[in-house]
Amino acid sequence: MTAPAFAPLFESLEPRKVATGFVFTEGPLWDPSGFLYVSDVDARIHYRVDVETGEKTVIRADSGGANGAVFDSQGRVVICEQDARRVCRYESDGGLTLLADRFEGKRLNRCNDVVRGSGDSLVFTDPDKKALPESEKELGHAAIWKLDADRSLKMLGSDMNHPNGLAFSPDGKTLYVSNSRPDPHLHAYDVASDGSLSGSRVVQEMPYGPAGELDGVPDGLKLDEEGNIFSTGPGGVWIWNSDEELLGVLELPELPANLGWGGADRRTMYVTARTSVYSLRVVTPGIPVQP
Repeated sequence: MTAPAFAPLFESLEPRKVATGFVFTEGPLWDPSGFLYVSDVDARIHYRVDVETGEKTVIRADSGGANGAVFDSQGRVVICEQDARRVCRYESDGGLTLLADRFEGKRLNRCNDVVRGSGDSLVFTDPDKKALPESEKELGHAAIWKLDADRSLKMLGSDMNHPNGLAFSPDGKTLYVSNSRPDPHLHAYDVASDGSLSGSRVVQEMPYGPAGELDGVPDGLKLDEEGNIFSTGPGGVWIWNSDEELLGVLELPELPANLGWGGADRRTMYVTARTSVYSLRVVTPGIPVQP
């Protein structure tokens, strides 16, 4: 059997099961202390997971539907809570600080995933096309937002149907965003020095499998230091090179929803896949999320 075109990006294509026993895993975020933050979205529980033993420790038993997470410039965890419709920050004393839940008095939709932007800013997606009744949609559209250190919000884009995972290119000049529905695809924008977006374009369609959304949707998204693009999607992890040429789809024992980099060398890919978390070793370090 011919090896897939993406095989050289990995030390091995055999995933290791890190932990299991979840309902629907999301938001993998590796902490330099040696554990992984993992959200069980459907169970509404946020965990710390020991990546060696698989032991799970509950951080919050009512997480507000915690989803994508990132570290801010001071090393604090910032997390999107899709059910609570807000973005929050974990404090060192165990407290929780609300960063954003409204724009011009209107509630956000279902905050999904978040990344570090320029300076102390954060950028997050806020889709509205599923699991939010029409009567509860106050903004009237999905959006990509920039959240500044003073907690002010600026809309960067509202032309995508369901923006989900997002990640910047190594030079910060391109923002990639996965679009989950109804037209599943990988999207891209040009990023200006002030963080504004332009040049909206579709990189590639990511069509659903025979079972529709049950076969997976475009979701979590990360890049490595060479600009290779990794997005969970229909059937597995879709992989493109830095020229945006599709290298193939990596299949896993369970359908993945998100992924993140870990290990001291950032060469461990942690993948949250339905009831379990898996890991694979890669050749090129991922773009860091720690400050």
